[in-house]
Order: sequence, then C-alpha cells, then structure tokens
Amino acid sequence: MLLVFETIRPFESPSGATLALRELRPVGSSRGNIVISHGLAEHSGRYGAFAGALAAAGFAVFAFDHRGHGATCAPDAPLRRFARRNGARRVMQDIGAVVDEARKDAQGRPVILFGHSMGALIALCHALRRGDPLAGLALWNMPLMRRRERFAARLALGAETALKGSDVASGIMAQATVDAWARQIEARRTDFDWLSHDEAEVDAYVADPLCGWSPTISLWRDIVTMEETVARDLPNLPADLPIHLLGGGEDPVTRFGEDTETLRLGLFRAGCRRVTKTVARGARHETLKEVPAVRETALADLIAWLDGVAPERR
Repeated sequence: MLLVFETIRPFESPSGATLALRELRPVGSSRGNIVISHGLAEHSGRYGAFAGALAAAGFAVFAFDHRGHGATCAPDAPLRRFARRNGARRVMQDIGAVVDEARKDAQGRPVILFGHSMGALIALCHALRRGDPLAGLALWNMPLMRRRERFAARLALGAETALKGSDVASGIMAQATVDAWARQIEARRTDFDWLSHDEAEVDAYVADPLCGWSPTISLWRDIVTMEETVARDLPNLPADLPIHLLGGGEDPVTRFGEDTETLRLGLFRAGCRRVTKTVARGARHETLKEVPAVRETALADLIAWLDGVAPERR
C-alpha cells in the first residue's frame, strides 16, 4: 500500500540549503523520533510506506531530501551535486540540523537515525562527527569501498575532472557501480533490477524523474571523502551505541552482504559492543522495496530492535 507523509515543509539548514523535510506522526504519543537518510539518486518521498510502519509502531518520523536530490534546493547544489565545493561538509551540516530538529521535537524521548545505502554512509559519518547522544543507529544496505577502491576512485575522478570538469556525470564511476551491478543480475528486465525482485517497485523507480540519474564527478568525490572518514574515524563511535546492520543476500551493491559483515567486523574492532547484523535472504539492494515476504521479515527484525532501543512507555 502506498502511503504518503502527513506534511512536507521547507527547512532551512545552516549550510544554506532549503531542505524538503517530511514528517509522519503516530496516533497518540510518540515513544521516540526516527530520522531517515535516503540513498543515492532517489528521494525521501519514496519512504512513505516505511514511515507508516514506523508510525504504527509508535514513532514520529522525519525524512528529508539530501542536497542535489528530490525537492531540496540550494544555490550551490542543483540536481546530481552536493555542492560546488566541500559537499561532504555541507551534507553533514544538513543532517545535523535535521537530527537537532528531531531531538528538539522529541523532548527527551529517544532519537534514532536510519540510513539506506549512501544514506547509511551519511548517517554513520554524522554519528562519527557529532558526539550527540543518539539512542540508536540503523545502517541498511551500506556499500563499503576498500582502500584500493578509494585510491582508484580518487585517481579516476581526478583524471575526469581535468578532462571535463567536475559538474558532469562520471562515466568511470557509472561503469564501476550501476553498470556493474546491472550485469550481475541474470535475465534482467531492466538495468535497475539490482534494486529489487518486485517488478512494480523497479518500474516505479524507473518512471520517477527524480530517481536513477547519474551522479556528477563532484558528488562521487564527496562520497569518497565520506568513505575515507569512515575508514579513519570508526573508533570515534561510542562503545555502547546500539547499531543495527542489514544487508541483502542477493545485493550486488554490498557484494551480496559481504560489506555488511566487513562493517560489523570494523565496528567490533573499533570497540562497539551493541551491534546486531542481519543478512536478509532473498533481498537485493532496496530491502524496503522488496517483495512482501522479504520486506516484512526485515521490518519485523528492525521493529524488534527498536523495541529494545526505545521501549514503549507504560
């Protein structure tokens, strides 16, 4: 069932962006607030059904479009670009402002940060950068660049910038990511079948003019910067922060769940002791958009984790 957010409003970020901020509240009092950080080349409006499930579980939901995505506007961030310069830093300002807004609204109740794919990378960088007391951090379908991949991406993006500037699509990164992921799905109907087994969800993504575009060279450089932040600063996470990891067992983006295990091991070595990990069987990249049996099992797992992080008030 398609659900939509109750409200969408402009929210001014200290980065200079006007963020499209969506909200959905539960019937009755909330037991906590959840901030959703969406993935690359999509927007937060696609998370209405997920927000509805969270609201039904008693949570208020805040979701926003990142710079260069969806309905968010910024003078230095047209579609497909975080910013002309220092995009990663400005993205951190944006998510920090939304988390602060959710915390102010929560009035002492728990605040949990949920991120999907690139949104998980942004959420994790926020948790590393800010010492604010998140009640929990959920990182779903998050790809990880290995050291050699980060190095190669820097070289390739530098060469492309020298040849054609930074505000055009990166052909090299497209070949290494979306094109490569598509090739790993046998007998595919579309080049986006790596997203989900649910054909209707894939078709909706393809038909959405705000989805599926090719990121600019500058946006890819900012993503590499955030990947470097994770590789360097993972020990900055509080040891007692509850973290929920999920990867798809059939997701080529995360090497079929291998990246999820790599992240779990990295968190363990960094001293984090409250990490749970699930590899969702039968899930491709967008677990929230999978066929009902897969999606509902993953949601039940998340809700059970949330029950421990933010128990219902009696």
